[in-house]
Amino acid sequence: MLLFFYILRKQLHFFLSFYKLKNPYSDNIQLIKALKLGDSKAYTFLVDAYHHKLCVYAFSLANDKDLAEDIVQNVFIRVWKKRNNLKSEFSINGFLYKSVYNEFIDEYRKNRPVFRLEKKYIDALSIIVEDYDSHSIDNMITIVKKEIKNLPPKCKEVFLLSKEEGLTNIEIAEYKEISIKSVEAHITKAFLILRQTVGDKMNGILFLLFGKPKSL
Repeated sequence: MLLFFYILRKQLHFFLSFYKLKNPYSDNIQLIKALKLGDSKAYTFLVDAYHHKLCVYAFSLANDKDLAEDIVQNVFIRVWKKRNNLKSEFSINGFLYKSVYNEFIDEYRKNRPVFRLEKKYIDALSIIVEDYDSHSIDNMITIVKKEIKNLPPKCKEVFLLSKEEGLTNIEIAEYKEISIKSVEAHITKAFLILRQTVGDKMNGILFLLFGKPKSL
């Protein structure tokens, strides 16, 4: 069995090495060097490799397909125009995702007044992006959805009335015929459970799931 895994690892290493020889742009440093030299093939590789993933990420932020595509297009245009500013130590993956996030924030601020509560959620999103890779946000969203689904029934119902339906605590109390303190207790319990799962990224994930609260 150990021999099998050893051979498999050797084969994998060989195929990866062959792929890099065949496509030098798959190496982060070589890709950045080629972009700085104005290599159009490197730019084509960049777009082909990241366009779809970045559009998915931009859509998760903007919830608007056309706007998401515009954001990604603007990012690629800016990367090409400012390619001489790229540094070889950059992770091109992280750099592109952060660029999409920054472009989204610029669009958000242009088109919607940033109230204090909205800024709170924008800041929460920035925490996610700092550690973002191509899978982490999807994984965290999946985990949070599962945790919400597994909340105690009354706690889940109150929490979803607040976050999904946008009802105020008073409206929930009247609708459920319970006290405001009971509503607050259920919501607080839900937040504590979710925070144990995703920590400081919780507000950002909830923003991606439900958008900003419908009422202040």
